[in-house]
Amino acid sequence: WCDTHQSPSNPELPARDPEIKETLDRNDQDLARAKIQEYLDKEQNVPLNIAVTGESGSGKSTFVNAIRGIDNKDEKAAPTGCVETTMEVTPYPHPNYPNVTFWDLPGIGTNNYPAAKYLKMVGFEKFDFFIIISADRFRENDVKLAKEIQKMKKKFYFVRSKIHDNIRNEERSQREFNEERTLIQIRNNCIQGLQDICLQSPQVFLVSSFHLTLYDFPLLVETLKEELPELKKDAFLRTNSSHTPALSQCVQRLSFVGWRMNTDTQTPSQTFTCV
Repeated sequence: WCDTHQSPSNPELPARDPEIKETLDRNDQDLARAKIQEYLDKEQNVPLNIAVTGESGSGKSTFVNAIRGIDNKDEKAAPTGCVETTMEVTPYPHPNYPNVTFWDLPGIGTNNYPAAKYLKMVGFEKFDFFIIISADRFRENDVKLAKEIQKMKKKFYFVRSKIHDNIRNEERSQREFNEERTLIQIRNNCIQGLQDICLQSPQVFLVSSFHLTLYDFPLLVETLKEELPELKKDAFLRTNSSHTPALSQCVQRLSFVGWRMNTDTQTPSQTFTCV
């Protein structure tokens, strides 16, 4: 049974920040604008830690290099190979997004990182966003990772890697091979596995880290770029919610009604009071 209940989009605002409450009660738009702009500037600079996880041999390190636009042979590349190469949690900053760090996690379910102890050993809860990499059919460890991310109320992409290998193998073994049909079957298998654990609209990407213009890799990059601001906002609110609950929710309320902070001529469509 999947709980599809959604919280109200217009929650009551807590009166925990006297300065923000007073500002909005007085309808002091200039001061409120300055305060919230200060808040948004901090939000833009918040570090975003993205964990790349999955089973050993699924292509995590190769993906970390590909998503950062770095060749496997580059000195800044994550080590890759035909044997297990990632032995500890390792950060790799994105060259074009200095506040975004991809963390290459060891594979789940190995002798060094058994599934039962994996989450604690890699510090799973400290990451803001996750990319689960799988090179094969949807497996038990994929379910374990997805459920834990759900429990933390965080987001993830599910990436089926090494698609070029799947396509090549299918072409060799199938009498009537059809690439489009094969891709649909692979995608549906991933989506079904995630929906079985109550994920209503899972984001699944089929990629090859060696063929960056094929399959879903361009879509994955574009989607991540578009969602970075929202992911940063989520990370910022988690980090600062205990310090500025009124401000964070007031920003959401003001954004909801279309108050745009970058235009001096625009004003809120209505007055809000934090009560």
